[in-house]
Amino acid sequence: MDFKNKVVLVTGSSRGIGAAIAQAFASEGALVIINYLNNEAAAAKVASACVESGGDAWAIQADVMDPGAVNALVGQVIDETGRIDVVVNNAFKPYRFNPDTRARFQDLGWPAYREQFEGAVQSACNVCHAVVPHMRRRAAGSIVNIATNLVDHPVVPYHDYATAKAALIGFSRQLAADLGPSGIRVNCVAPGLVWPTDASRQTRESIREQLAAQTPLRRIATPEDVSGPVLFLASDWSRFMTGQVVYVDGGLTMR
Repeated sequence: MDFKNKVVLVTGSSRGIGAAIAQAFASEGALVIINYLNNEAAAAKVASACVESGGDAWAIQADVMDPGAVNALVGQVIDETGRIDVVVNNAFKPYRFNPDTRARFQDLGWPAYREQFEGAVQSACNVCHAVVPHMRRRAAGSIVNIATNLVDHPVVPYHDYATAKAALIGFSRQLAADLGPSGIRVNCVAPGLVWPTDASRQTRESIREQLAAQTPLRRIATPEDVSGPVLFLASDWSRFMTGQVVYVDGGLTMR
């Protein structure tokens, strides 16, 4: 895949899955916009790794929950580069995948659902509102939203998180139908448990081993495993795919 002269915005990309996605795009020649919230040093480190990978990178701080901040970020990128070809909505509210301490349904109030919904859907909506007008003018663009296989395979019921990601998939399909005539594609990548990340560090080893034993490929995903399908959906190789959900969980979910 060739992303030379392409501009790619990856939200929440100062660490974990987002960082791996950013570096993968850079290795294919893209200019990657590293969006981060607080950790400037981590974002700078990812940007340096992107340059070492053969591409270019630019770290920009913006809270994707703030429409004004998102508009400023997108405006800055457009002013400097003239384009945004790909958006990867990876940012989400902090979450911990720990079956031992997860909140059960009877202990979850609506604010917990709302917080995750805002982190998953509102942030993606803010970014898309800012970027789509530019993509429409060029009649081209690819948006990839990071969901989860828990929507279809709730091996552990993380109610608030998975419900929000289910809404993100619904949002993505509606957007795909709306934007398709403008030449803009919208798809989702739905990983299973990815380790190591900040969200999965509290998932104890015995749980990871049990999950790996149930997985046809017999292991847990790494952040790098997620980046390949994201690049595929962002590239011309998938030019006739939109509104789709690609599961990246070693065959645990088969559709």
